[in-house]
Parts: sequence; C-alpha cells; structure tokens
Amino acid sequence: MMRQYELVERVLSYNPKADEGLLNRAYVYAMKAHGNQKRRNGDPYFSHPLEVAAILTDLKLDEATIATALLHDVIEDTPVTKADIDKYFGPEIATLVEGLTKINKLDLATKKAEQAEQFRRLLLAISSDVRVLLVKLADRLHNMRTLEHNSAESRKRNSEETLEIYAPLAGRMGMQSVRDELEELAFKWLDPDGYATVTKKLDELRQRNQGLIDEILKAVRDKLDGASIKTEISGREKKPYSIWRKMENRQISMEQLSDIYGFRVVVEKPEDCYRALGIVHAAWRAVPGRFKDYISTPKQNGYQSIHTTIVGPRNQRVELQIRTNGMHDVAEHGIAAHALYKEKRNADGSPKGEGAPHDDPYLWLRHMVKNVLDSESATSEDFLEHTKLELFQDQVFAFTPKGRIIALPRGATPIDFAYAVHTDVGNGCVGALVNGRQLPLTTVLRNGDEVVILTAKGHVPPAAWEQIAVTGRARAAIRRAARDALRRQYVELGRRLIQSATERAALTYQDDRLKKSLPRLGHRSVEDVHVAVGRNELAAQDVVKAMFPDAKIAAPVSGPRPVNRHVRPASDEGWFNLGKVMSLKFRWPGSASSAAATTAGANGHDDGAPRPGAAIPIRGMKNDIPVSWEEGGAIPGDRIVGVLTDNEGIRVFQIHSPRLADYEHARWIDVTWDVDPEKPERFEAKIKVTVLNKPGTLAEVAKVIGEADGNIDSLRMTRSAADFTDMLIELEVWDLTHLNEIIAGLKTKPAVSNAERVFEA
Repeated sequence: MMRQYELVERVLSYNPKADEGLLNRAYVYAMKAHGNQKRRNGDPYFSHPLEVAAILTDLKLDEATIATALLHDVIEDTPVTKADIDKYFGPEIATLVEGLTKINKLDLATKKAEQAEQFRRLLLAISSDVRVLLVKLADRLHNMRTLEHNSAESRKRNSEETLEIYAPLAGRMGMQSVRDELEELAFKWLDPDGYATVTKKLDELRQRNQGLIDEILKAVRDKLDGASIKTEISGREKKPYSIWRKMENRQISMEQLSDIYGFRVVVEKPEDCYRALGIVHAAWRAVPGRFKDYISTPKQNGYQSIHTTIVGPRNQRVELQIRTNGMHDVAEHGIAAHALYKEKRNADGSPKGEGAPHDDPYLWLRHMVKNVLDSESATSEDFLEHTKLELFQDQVFAFTPKGRIIALPRGATPIDFAYAVHTDVGNGCVGALVNGRQLPLTTVLRNGDEVVILTAKGHVPPAAWEQIAVTGRARAAIRRAARDALRRQYVELGRRLIQSATERAALTYQDDRLKKSLPRLGHRSVEDVHVAVGRNELAAQDVVKAMFPDAKIAAPVSGPRPVNRHVRPASDEGWFNLGKVMSLKFRWPGSASSAAATTAGANGHDDGAPRPGAAIPIRGMKNDIPVSWEEGGAIPGDRIVGVLTDNEGIRVFQIHSPRLADYEHARWIDVTWDVDPEKPERFEAKIKVTVLNKPGTLAEVAKVIGEADGNIDSLRMTRSAADFTDMLIELEVWDLTHLNEIIAGLKTKPAVSNAERVFEA
C-alpha cells in the first residue's frame, strides 16, 4: 500500500505548488474514517481510495481531485457527513465527495426505469464539475482490476456496466488509456473464451511477423530524420477487445483484419504533422478512404491528430497517427489533460496565444446534459437507449453554408443535422441540400458534407422520423412535437364534441362558461377539459351538465357508452404508420359544412341520412393521432368508419363490423379513403374458399390469386365435410375491385365450391 509521503511526492512531481497540507489531512482523515474496514480480498479498505488517488496522479490532476479520491467513500461507508467534510476540507471538496456519493449506487443491472434515473443523476453530477467523472472512472478502473474477488454474478454485472457506460464515457471524454484498460478487463471477464482466442491468435501473429514492428519503426524514422523532423515514434498492436469488436462488426476473421498494427508519430509543432504526412505518403502508397484530419477539425472532446493508413514494409497495412506532444497528452488523458492545459496552453501544447484556439473540452458533456433536460418527459427506457447510442457512436463532421461545424454520430441524417442546429429548424425541416444536391432526409451524412436545411412554417415533424434519427436530441424533439400535435388534435376534437352536445341540448357553448365549471369537472384549464373529452376520459354530456346544471338535458339515444373492453393493439409500425402510403379524411361531428356527407347508422349500416361534417385531411404517416385497424381490416372501396377509442386514438372499422354497435354514436368519425394513386400500396383482406378434396386444388387456388396479382400472407385449411375443405386465406390486394376480381376468378374453377370475403377468423 502506498505510503503517505509517496502520494504527496507523486503530486509534487508534476505540481510543485500543490497544497501538501491538504493531501496529508485527506490521507490521514480517510484512513481513520475507514478504520478496520476490509475489502473482499482481505486488504484494508483504505487501500482502495488510495489506489484511486494513485490512478489520478498518473493523469496529473490537481490536489483537490486527489483529496476527493481519498475521501470519495467516507460519506457512504462511514459515519462521516458532508458537513464534516465541509468543516475540515472546505465546500469545494465536500461538494465533489457528495456528488460521488449520489452516483455511487449506480447499478445498470436493475430495471430500465431505475437505470435511466441513475444515469441521469450521473450526467447531472458530472456536468456541475467534471472532476466527479474523473474520480468515478478511476474508482471503476481499480474495482475492475480487483474483480477476481467478486462473485461470478457480480463480475458479470460490473463488466456489463463497464462496457455499456464507463468505457464509452472515458472514450467520449478522450481518456483513451483508461478506456482501453476498462474494455480489456471487462472483455476478459465477460467472454474469457473469446479473450483467450484473440490473445492466442495475437501471439501466433507476433511470432510469424517477428521483427515487423521494429522494421516499420526504422523505415518511418529514417524517412522523417532525413527531412530533419524531430520525432518520437512508437508502434503497438491493437488491443484484444478492439480486434474482437471489429471482427464482430464486420463479420470477418482475424486474418482478414488489415490494421492490427498502429504507429504513433509525435512531432514538435502542428506544421510538422503535415510535413510528416507528405513524406510518408510520398514514400509509401496511401490506402484510399483512410485519411482523417482531426487537427483542422478536432473531435468534440478536443482530440487532435492526423490518421492515415499506408501499405508499408512487407506489404503490410500500417495505421499511422501523427500529432504533437500536446495533442498526444490530450489523446491519452483527454479531459484530464485539458484540465491541466486549459489555463496555460493550447490543445497542441503551445502557450496561450499561439496556435489554434483551444476547443471547449466540455462541449460534448454539455450537449449530453441538454439532452437529459430536453428528454425529461420521454420514457426512461428511451432516454437510456438513446444516451447509450450516443456514447458508442463515432463522429462525422458536417458544415452549415456559413462554415459552422456540426459534429454528429456516424450514421446521422439531415434530420439529426437540422435538430443539432436548432430545434425549430428540425421541426420545420421539409428537405435538405447536401453538397448542393437535394437528397432524401434518410441520406447518411459523411465527413465534410455541406448541408442546407429547407424549412416550411407550421410544418410538424412526422412521428416516423424518430426511427430515422440517430441522436437522442432529435428523437426527443420529434417525440415532443408529436405529443404537442396529438394534444392539439384532441383539443379540437374535444371542443367539437362538447359543442355538438350543447347544440343537441339547444344550448350555446362558451369557453367562459366552461371555465367557471372547471372546479366541478376537476380540471385546471379549458384546454385540459377539451383533451379529456377528446381522449374519451370525460363524457361531453357530463361537461354540458357541469356548464348548465339547471338545464334539463336528455340522455343520449345513440347507443351504449363505450366500456373498457379489450381492443387489439395498434400497429407496431408507429403513429399513423399503417404500413401504407395513404391518407384518411375525417369528418368531425358537429361541423356546419359538407352537409351532403353520409354516415353509418348505429346498427352498422349506412342509413343514408345527411350527416354534417367538415373533411379534415389526415396525411398518413405525417400525422400524430394514433390510428389502428379493427380485426378483419378494410381496403380502398370499402365504406369505413372511425371511432375515437380509449387510449388508442382513432380505430377504423369496416362498415359491416358488428363491433360498431359497442360505441357511442357521438364518438363516430366519418372516414373516407384518399389513397395516393402515384404510390399504390397493398391492403390486407380475408377470404374463405370452400374446395373439393382432391389433389392439386391448393395449387389451383394459389395460381388464380397469383395470376391476378394478389399476394398470399397466410393460409389455414379446415376439413368442413368429407369431400370439402375450407381455406381461410389472408391476402394483400390493391382495392375492393381487385379483391372482387380474385373472388370471381376463384368461383370459375370447377374445384371451388364457394368463395367469399370474411371479416373475422
């Protein structure tokens, strides 16, 4: 175990002005507080915070962070309180220790909602002071180094947490050396067979290519020395976990990997980086598509380097990273190096006022925290999923027309770009120009693309965009816009239903009268009442009674009120995404226009009576009120009716469905087809075909349907009599005319006794 003076000397070696008294007090205080506590391996518990502090001295952090590392477990594991820390060490260290205590129970093996809440707490804690994250990562690193003393279940859980959260966090903060070690340790415990296989292959490769690294090092060094460029060159193999991940992602064997060897060329000045690049490319053939300049365009975490791949000695592909000493420090220690350099030096290590302006190392962290705050109303599962997605993504850099750099995860689209610029730009996005060409919004952006977002006032982003966007910010904004649009739809529907109910009672609806009735209805605003009625949570008739308590209002005669009965869930394809490129036109009850429109009667048949209603177009996938089909489906040409159901938005019924009688007539919505002829789509229908039991009958039926351009989804056969079989066929057709043609064709076949459309299984 490290002695007190050894720890102080380590800090003084890189910071001679460090507060020795603070370090000594923290060492003694933590050792006494933990007393006789033991770790699982029997070592004194104090050895753990001491090792965490030692890890942070390798990162050359300030004495306040080292003291926090020594004290990080005292509030959680001993009687010490925050007030005690505040008294002896001051508010700065007390706040840091408290922040670590709050997130120390982070357990990503619990249920999703708890995972998300704990991770929110982690991000918010580290956003207030990034040193909390540095201590947390060092704490996790030491725990992973001593994981062999834990149970198998604990090893698995901790390793999964490490790969899912802590290693990516270290990587996004630029702390590559910490990330590499965390990944290696987690990989070793999670997949010991895979780890053993990769390390064995690496040993074999090392034997086969003995001397190769030295040969490449000498060749590159000779070329650069000849150009009088002072360099430090080092070579290494890729880490086992990095190799394993590439094999998994690309579905290739280790022998097919071409960049197992990596070399770092460290030079004195940024201009030397470009000189070295030119010399290397002149001497060896560069591999196309493998060049990246992170010096002129740094990563969000401040990482700067030139990456290139050449075909070097022995015809071996070699990955080169060219950077300055300052850049190398940032590349290895990331945000920790920034903390050291931010007051004194630029990102390349040069004194302040020289070289490129220093990038904000907290930019990505602030972006993440903004997403946390923006997604408060999103589900916990969505938040955690999207945050993990952002943690794992590599980056691409796109540009606005004015040259502003927008950093996005790899795989991002113009939709993500639009929301990264501003939420209003994303919501209004209707198209995009990429490098001057108008391309689909599903286009995957590449490094260096210039993107112009085309917007339209009043545009509402389709909910289906959530499946296209890859950033948490974009997805959260799309969900929020969808909720707002859905609420507006319910407000409008609720208002119309209440107005219709008051008109039937020969009364006049007024917002002011409804506002005075809010206490009776238990809602805080007129809009909330409209939403409740629109969602069928409150009957329009009850609202009218609350507004006019003295009026005599007859009970509705249009059928029974709906009950909470089981209804098949809406399509899993999303809001208004019925799997078809189509539109529905809804006619809301109570409108004064379109008086010639007809509706279905309460018995489920068209009674031919005039029904007032104004057609409101609902543009298929670009709408935000949920729509689903009743069992049995409907196809263009069918008479259809929409019903506002409990919690499922509008449910579409075929006119002959007996289930329509279960719903109050006032909640019916006249629905008409508006299929786009330019984008024909198939719709599901069911037919029942009764055939003779003889060989070849099934093939004959399938041939008729196929030749008529029908598509069979499923088929179920039931013996109905000794000589007959019933076939229940689910098929896809273009419209009612198409379906009738198929049925007519089947009836012409001698083996077919009968063919008819059915609506239920």
